[in-house]
Amino acid sequence: MNQNKITILFLIVANRTNKKGLCPIGCRITINKQRKEFRTGLFVNPLHWVNTLQKVNTKELNHKFINTLLEHIELKLYNIALVYQLQGIPWKLDNIYNEYRGLPIKKEEYIASYYRKFLARIQKLVGIEIKQNTYEKFVYVGNHLEAFIKWNHNKNDFPLKELSLQFLNDFDYYLKTEKKIKQITINKIIQRLRTPIKQAISETYLDRDPFILYKSKKTHKEVVFLTTEELKCIEGTIFQLKRLSIIQDLFVFCCYTGLAYNEMRSLSINNIQIGFDSMNWIKMKREKTQRQISIPLLPKAQEIINKYLIESNSVFPPLSNQKFNAYLKEIAIITKIEKRITHHTARKTFASTVLLYNDVPMEIVSELLGHSNMSITQESYGKVVQKKVSEEMLKLKLKINNS
Repeated sequence: MNQNKITILFLIVANRTNKKGLCPIGCRITINKQRKEFRTGLFVNPLHWVNTLQKVNTKELNHKFINTLLEHIELKLYNIALVYQLQGIPWKLDNIYNEYRGLPIKKEEYIASYYRKFLARIQKLVGIEIKQNTYEKFVYVGNHLEAFIKWNHNKNDFPLKELSLQFLNDFDYYLKTEKKIKQITINKIIQRLRTPIKQAISETYLDRDPFILYKSKKTHKEVVFLTTEELKCIEGTIFQLKRLSIIQDLFVFCCYTGLAYNEMRSLSINNIQIGFDSMNWIKMKREKTQRQISIPLLPKAQEIINKYLIESNSVFPPLSNQKFNAYLKEIAIITKIEKRITHHTARKTFASTVLLYNDVPMEIVSELLGHSNMSITQESYGKVVQKKVSEEMLKLKLKINNS
């Protein structure tokens, strides 16, 4: 037996009296302390309304007509609820109201199945609006979402309507404790999960954002870059193995241009153009942000370009990011640099050691790196600037002491 209770109440909206002195009659449905009100389309003289009887008295000219219609509305709502009860369908306030109005009832949606539909939609956009690796990142989130629902709720899916901030906090906890994922990655996972949630709101599966109060936990990732001495050490070392010598050149090139792996890999002769200053510039779109970047070729970078420039479209020989980083480990061991060096270290070195340490303004650094806004640059390299200030103050202190 359905334990829900439905209450139907008629009430006049006395503060909405029209020019004839009549006010509308409203209907209020209450289920489990949840209410929904709507206008019946009927009007009555407020003096003729009997609130205790939920009808109009005989002084109203149309009292029989109005009371009959009110009884019909009440009966129709109760009949809908009764059918739901007999069929074992849970009483949902919106569903009962929509069926009364003859509106289509939206099928209840679940987060995992909705997320799979979202994936199917964006998969068709691969190569049009999004990259394959972006799609794969959303797939990665979906896999974790389904595993979490099974782990935390012992179910295969979870109703969208029941999503709450607690769901997201539990998901965060699961990723951290069960999957041993770092907070910076968790923040990205949750950021991507919220994309289809916003779409579900626009499609009226949700009437509000259940995660609106969520605040991602702050992380402080240390920027790993080479010092001037370490960069010179790699530049000056002679490697006997050709594969290490090639990686040395490509890594140093990126230290003087700030190109990420994908940009370095796709760099072509067409991307090297003569600028307004009669110097060679790299002009291309950054794959991650699709922003146009223009980077002047510093002498060391130009020297390496000249070494590898051949009559083919690509500037550098093809090499996977995985192999690139594996060979960099060997270079770090040979040069005795006790840092975990990856291709991305070159980009950080360009921003820190080559630019900021040589007093290039932060806004220029942001432009050369192709960041979408200045705050990203400041967040990543603010401490580098502080270190530079500290070093300059130390020099000043020594000058004052010596004088």
